[in-house]
Amino acid sequence: MVDIKKPQVDAVLVGFGWTGAIMGMELTDAGLNVVAIERGENRDTYPDFAYPRIADELTYGIRHKLFQNLARETLTIRHSPRDRAVPYRQLGSFLPGTGVGGGGVHWNGQHWRVLPEELRLKSHITERYGTSFIPDGMTIQDFGVSYEELEPCFDQFERVCGTSGKAGNLKGSIVEGGNPFEGQRSREFPLPPLADVHGATLFAKAARELGYHPFSEPASNASRPYTNPYGAQLAPCNFCGYCERFGCYMYAKASPQTTILPVLLKRPNFELRTQSNVMRINLDSSGKRATGVTYIDAQGRTVFQPADLVVLSAYQLNNTRLLLMSGIGQPYNPATGLGVVGRNYTYQMTGGVQVFFDKDKPMNPFIGSGAGGQVIDDFNGDHFDHGPLGFIGGGYMGVIQTGGRPIQQMLLPKDTPQWGTKWKQAIKDHYLYTVNIQTHGTVMAHRDNYLDLDPTYRDVYGQPLLRMTFDWKENEIKMTHYVTGKAKEIAEAMGGKSVEVKMKQFGEHYDTRVYQTTHNVGGAIMGENPRSSVVNRFLQSWDAHNVFVMGSSVFPQNIGYNPMGLAGALAYWSARAIRTAYLKSPGPLV
Repeated sequence: MVDIKKPQVDAVLVGFGWTGAIMGMELTDAGLNVVAIERGENRDTYPDFAYPRIADELTYGIRHKLFQNLARETLTIRHSPRDRAVPYRQLGSFLPGTGVGGGGVHWNGQHWRVLPEELRLKSHITERYGTSFIPDGMTIQDFGVSYEELEPCFDQFERVCGTSGKAGNLKGSIVEGGNPFEGQRSREFPLPPLADVHGATLFAKAARELGYHPFSEPASNASRPYTNPYGAQLAPCNFCGYCERFGCYMYAKASPQTTILPVLLKRPNFELRTQSNVMRINLDSSGKRATGVTYIDAQGRTVFQPADLVVLSAYQLNNTRLLLMSGIGQPYNPATGLGVVGRNYTYQMTGGVQVFFDKDKPMNPFIGSGAGGQVIDDFNGDHFDHGPLGFIGGGYMGVIQTGGRPIQQMLLPKDTPQWGTKWKQAIKDHYLYTVNIQTHGTVMAHRDNYLDLDPTYRDVYGQPLLRMTFDWKENEIKMTHYVTGKAKEIAEAMGGKSVEVKMKQFGEHYDTRVYQTTHNVGGAIMGENPRSSVVNRFLQSWDAHNVFVMGSSVFPQNIGYNPMGLAGALAYWSARAIRTAYLKSPGPLV
């Protein structure tokens, strides 16, 4: 039963993080009346992220102030379809955000594009290695859009964010100091790279001496004062070390709050409603067109918001769950391989090598930016011959010093006691003198890794929780052993007194207790036909033409990079299609 019916609007956005803010700007630019519905609270740089209150590791890093309250809504997780799923009760492996800005508030600002071959991964692998190279049960596919088509959208998002970096492929010419493996850029980054900390300099030197190609990681942490195309101003990063899990008090890290909302929230054709949880997308009698959304507002009332256009711009897990609860698209069945909603859930494979130095080489870990550092791409994508290695995928690696928070970022040798006098002595001996080389790799889609609705557990509103079925596969373990092995070689060349490798082992199961990344992708994937995808190349639902899905939900498999750069570019790509084609003639764009 509906308590309130709101007046009709042109478009409703479900979720108000990065992609919601982008779509809000684009659709209001087109003259549409837009309402954004966000389940969390309103937040802004001031007063919510003001210094010194924000530099509180206990509140934000340990007690997770900016993240989803699992007591109200969570998901269940299991390793295989044969297992019973149990609720994710404590935030560990990944950290879904909530509130205005979403994950764009607490991200580090690591702002990548995508390698051109990863957008057509299945076609590329088949052409180079043959169809038989793709193992049984691996369900990778092409995105359905090319790098060349997305390049202007990548550029636009970088201009909005004030991304700091150095081009490596500028209009087809390889540029010294940039990434020689990247796709072609139409112009240089908006800002020059961030300064390097000492550990990053040592990594770059060692990598270069081994014949690799180090470069500055693209960072949406401003290296200089900057004014973006919307007129929003960013200040330079001061390397405070409080990016990851924190809002930026310096106005230096790109977020919806610093780059878009100062303009969007003032527009008369835009309205934001917070503490409002969308329950379902409403469909007409044909089931082929959305009529709006129903949500529970802050007072507990059931509200129906009619709209001509519905855009899902929430977190990846929530987008997929809302499609399943609304009956849009056929749910995926791993036993038959039929259905699409929930298909191709993937994650991220990470590892690392710790390098311990003597006390004559201080690394000062407390000096950190969210995304500054030196990395290499030599073992990402298909930049090396996979033929004799027997796996698909790869990853980047490097020294990205995000800070030295004393609880979560204390790097100690593995034989250190967990408490007591020897633990304290180890902290004294190693805190200032340790560097971590991160490896950040792909995860391929597999038939029995997927999302559906849990038949047993429900949220605070009585709706079924999302159920995740996921475990590591041999392909990803092979990949991380190879890539992290290369990182170990660089670590040994950096001149430390010892190194320690951390990576997943064969037979090891996915462990939700340890933080890895919040790079959950898939479940509402894009593609070239409705038999194998939820949305088309313009992120438009195959089943309801006025429903569009944003974010990493649409990735058919996970890329080697952090996903936000691609998610932002795809939002601009979809908005362009809506503005230039859909609004003129509403209906299927493909």
